[in-house]
Amino acid sequence: MQKQDAKNRLEKLKEQMRDVDYAYYVLDRPIMSDAARDSLKDEVESLEKEFPDLVTPDSPTQRIGGKVVGKFKKVRHEIKKYSLDDVFSYEEISEFDERVKRFLNLPSTETIEYDCELKIDGLNMSFHYKKGLFEKAVTRGDGVYGEDVSHTVRTINSLPLKLREPIDIEFGGEVYMPVKSLERLNAENKKKGLPLFANPRNAAAGSVRQLDPKIAASRDLDIFCWAIYSDLNLKTQIEMLKKMQDLGLRVNENYKVFKGVDDVLKYIEHWHKKRESLEYQIDGVAIKVNRLDWQKRLGRAAKYVRWACAYKFPAEEATTVVEDIVWQVGRTGALTPVAHLRPVRVAGSTVSRATLHNIDEIERKDIRVGDTVILHKAGDVIPEIVQSLPKMRTGHEHKVHLPEKCPVCDFKTTRKDDEVAVYCTNKKCVAQDIEAMIHFVSKHGFFIEGMGEKIVEQLINKNLIQSGADIFELKSGDLLLLDGFAEKSAQKLVDSIERSKSVPLNKLIYSLGIRHVGEETAALIAKKFTGRTIAEFADKMRSATVADINEVQNIGEVVAESVHNHFKEKHNLDFLAKLEKLGVVLKRAEAVKEVAGVTGKTFVLTGTMDGLSRDEAKSMIKAAGGEANESVSKETDYVVLGENPGSKYDKAKKLGVKIIGEKEFLKLFQ
Repeated sequence: MQKQDAKNRLEKLKEQMRDVDYAYYVLDRPIMSDAARDSLKDEVESLEKEFPDLVTPDSPTQRIGGKVVGKFKKVRHEIKKYSLDDVFSYEEISEFDERVKRFLNLPSTETIEYDCELKIDGLNMSFHYKKGLFEKAVTRGDGVYGEDVSHTVRTINSLPLKLREPIDIEFGGEVYMPVKSLERLNAENKKKGLPLFANPRNAAAGSVRQLDPKIAASRDLDIFCWAIYSDLNLKTQIEMLKKMQDLGLRVNENYKVFKGVDDVLKYIEHWHKKRESLEYQIDGVAIKVNRLDWQKRLGRAAKYVRWACAYKFPAEEATTVVEDIVWQVGRTGALTPVAHLRPVRVAGSTVSRATLHNIDEIERKDIRVGDTVILHKAGDVIPEIVQSLPKMRTGHEHKVHLPEKCPVCDFKTTRKDDEVAVYCTNKKCVAQDIEAMIHFVSKHGFFIEGMGEKIVEQLINKNLIQSGADIFELKSGDLLLLDGFAEKSAQKLVDSIERSKSVPLNKLIYSLGIRHVGEETAALIAKKFTGRTIAEFADKMRSATVADINEVQNIGEVVAESVHNHFKEKHNLDFLAKLEKLGVVLKRAEAVKEVAGVTGKTFVLTGTMDGLSRDEAKSMIKAAGGEANESVSKETDYVVLGENPGSKYDKAKKLGVKIIGEKEFLKLFQ
């Protein structure tokens, strides 16, 4: 980036951040998540690092916190408050360890004791006591001045109004709102038509800033204390935590001391996986040199202490730039807009693509090529653009319009009155053929190992196949025409095709690419219209009415009509007949081995598991006579919770469905 471009970008970033900080700190009305704000700040820091002479006094990197709210009394901190330097990788933790050793003049082989504490996602606060009696509570503010919010904080039941010793002392801690309290508060606000809080941290910040302490008292706030700012001649960080407990303060008991950083990394990994099981939100782990005398020797830099750092869990939101919006053609001919993004790391992986679903969503969110946007990604969930940031626009952005022609075959597009999707009118469009074929051979279809997207494209482009049935006529010699194939690899793929000829009925149905029919619906149809042969199944489907199909559990009228229309078409029935003629047979379902607690029960899986894949878990459920569904309803018996769960977890809690972890799930089969 040229210097002038960097300067212009920095001005836009700073203007955007001023709006964000004003809304958050002054109005108590956040306009974006903390992760998104941090992403903007990271970009500022990156540009300033590349162009140091562009650093200005109004840059967000030149202060620790934001403005204090004017309606409360300002208080100057007796001891200036510093932040912990954020780190985002294990390599950075090792670098922190090396810096500590260098500063203390210790050999690189020295093993340092580190205290690890969960980093509570709440509001940083100082608690002051005089002769053991609670005097005041002050927010961190900008590190020099904070707000006196004693009138609301003293309503927190876990905060002692009298210590067990009559001493003058100042503590540091976190005021937070438990997850269940936030859910209750948002439910009440929704009924009253009031704005909902985005997360527990925002709810806690808004609660302590209430003028009426009765409102704060009704919101079930809580605290964890993690620092003593007064000198009590203690030796270690652990002694400090235990001293606070002795005095009657609440401390998070998940802290632990390790020698060296290797075990620190295991601690982080452990809590990254277990964070969703906690009753409060954490956004990382604080890593502190345990010896307090070493902490004093290490001291502080301009903004951060040198004796500690905070490992931040991968943020689920980040900001990036939409470099282009491209229309892709799917197997049904529907055109889907895909945003090509400036690569950005979010939720632990680098993302450069995000689906925009349809033109209505693009217009509703006002997303343009060139826009700076907020990107959200949780675990294995498909990345989604949450919103654009219009204040970041330079005037060079441009809107996207509905394409009048297919980007692949150049045929006209059409849009049905009752649908938001736009379709290619060319039924022979090669893009549709490729997508349909990829769907046909996928793991939920015929699962032909070794036949990936690039091979499918070559087979179609070289006119070796025109439909899924043609795959079963391929010979090893045909495959030698493809790039990268020799006799051995060609024969290996032919053998894989031969093995796939024995297919379960539900996978055959899924492979057909019937509109609105996914893996779960295919399994339901297979259960209702089961047959010993493809011909027997085809006969049942040919004679089935829309009403017959609609009787299948969880299948509505739209899906039923789509399935009915598919099997009315002669060429679709001819396709099934051709498969059978080429030797494709229906694989008999494995006998159900009943398992108490599983047989007859309905399961929904969400998030990523440690010991087994989602497909393996589904197979276990089905083999035991249970059902594995994709959506949560009142009829769901169990929701199995993995790492980074999605909205299914929230719906399960709302409906009161039993939620179990991976260990509990596996115990059901023992």
